[in-house]
Amino acid sequence: MSFPPGIRRRFVVSFPLLLLVTSSFAVVATADGASQDDGPELPACNNPFKLVKVKIWVDGVEGEDLSGITASFGASLPEEANKSSKLPTVFSNPLNGCSNSSSKLTGSVALSIRGDCDFVTKAKVAQSGGASALLVINDNEELYKMVCSENDTSLNISIPVVMIPKSAGDAINKSMEEKHVEFLLYAPTRPIVDFSVIFLWALAVGTIVTASLWQEFGTSENSDERYNELSKESPNAGTGDDDDKEILDISVKGAIVFVITASTFLVLLYFFMSAWFVWLLIVLFCIGGVQGMHTCIMTPIASRKCRNCPQKTLNLPLFGEVSIVSFVVALCCLIFAVVWAVNRRESYSWVGQDILGICLMITVLQLARLPNIKVATVLLCCAFVYDIFWVFLSPLIFHQSVMIVVARGDNSGGESIPMLLRVPRAFDPWGGYDMIGFGDILFPGLLVAFAFRYDKAYKKHLASGYFLWLIIGYGFGLLFTYLGLYLMNGHGQPALLYLVPCTLGVTVILGLVRGELKELWNYSPELSSATTNLTGEA
Repeated sequence: MSFPPGIRRRFVVSFPLLLLVTSSFAVVATADGASQDDGPELPACNNPFKLVKVKIWVDGVEGEDLSGITASFGASLPEEANKSSKLPTVFSNPLNGCSNSSSKLTGSVALSIRGDCDFVTKAKVAQSGGASALLVINDNEELYKMVCSENDTSLNISIPVVMIPKSAGDAINKSMEEKHVEFLLYAPTRPIVDFSVIFLWALAVGTIVTASLWQEFGTSENSDERYNELSKESPNAGTGDDDDKEILDISVKGAIVFVITASTFLVLLYFFMSAWFVWLLIVLFCIGGVQGMHTCIMTPIASRKCRNCPQKTLNLPLFGEVSIVSFVVALCCLIFAVVWAVNRRESYSWVGQDILGICLMITVLQLARLPNIKVATVLLCCAFVYDIFWVFLSPLIFHQSVMIVVARGDNSGGESIPMLLRVPRAFDPWGGYDMIGFGDILFPGLLVAFAFRYDKAYKKHLASGYFLWLIIGYGFGLLFTYLGLYLMNGHGQPALLYLVPCTLGVTVILGLVRGELKELWNYSPELSSATTNLTGEA
């Protein structure tokens, strides 16, 4: 729902600052979260680490699958479930698995906890006891990659060895209380490219294209109607002033403040991440999503086709005189956001989250604009450094990647940060989502939207302008991001590392080649508008 002009203007200025902290969440979301100490490269200890599915049956009833990771030693697991066998499960006694077990392990999956001896010793003990596999329960939620020591020069481990997280061990312990538990272990491979990546790529590129073309509505003579559907028109409506259109022109100082604020907020999330903090972000996201969806729906309604349509109005407290159409649309948007928030953990909730997010980003890209390439260079270069620092360099100070920790939602009580687009992996046996943060769309999107306005002001065709080439550059930048993610085995990648050179770099190179860089650098929308008006009057 729209707000009174003063409140709405403050919202427009402050909310993008909140969105900027999400600029790299997508590129860290596919990391497997495993850690590892450096181990020696030995002939019998160089197995590739693979994620493992642990299917579980309790008294013959199939339960929820668990996940683990193989060790660098031991036998390999089959890739398909039908090529593996169900085996009974037994806890080692002693539980640490460091000495011969008093429990009968023959033909079973042995369970032991981490600690008191090395992993190779646990595997040898389990194998000597006749176990068909060993599952080591970690003492935390991270999947630790089990390696050998320097002294393990001759290994003869012929059973698979798998690490599972602490929560999985707790669930197994609870299930095994006076019940018969069976396991089936296999290691399905993850596809190199999932359909979700293609769909997410199309969503990101489509959002920027739509937001840029949306200006055909937003910059028309009815733009005042677009931002004032719920409030009575002011006496100055139709003057074309930026204050009436509520456009936020980003300045060089503002660009620097944006990135500093984003960094500060990211550190706050890192230190104080909790369920209530994420809930605060969810509420803010819903407010912004409702505002964005309402604007996107009302823009075509308030266009030239409906400009002279008679509208019945209501007089509401705080909002004053509003049209019934606008009120009904706002109410529907509010219900949509509330339903999403209530069902945000359901498998289908990604649809509602993406709709709210796309509408919000389209609206933000209408309300915030870059006046020229000078400001764009400062903003995108600061964002470039910001992304790289918080993903790659922050471990030097905080001993772990701040961006990755925040993206994983550690200590968030199972809640996830909503300021990103996400699409479920359709053909990945491990499920999960591919994601892209709002910042990875908004930062380059501001530059693409500027290119569209510039091309329109100078009546440039697609090939001779900048808009088409920046869209192509952004598309390739996203492809490079996911290629980097794949080549680095899922390690978090700062998307702006690839997107900034592919958008800002393309703009600068084209400007130099065409001899228009100085004009792009000092471009002023006001001067361009005045020149256009004078030309029209002449």
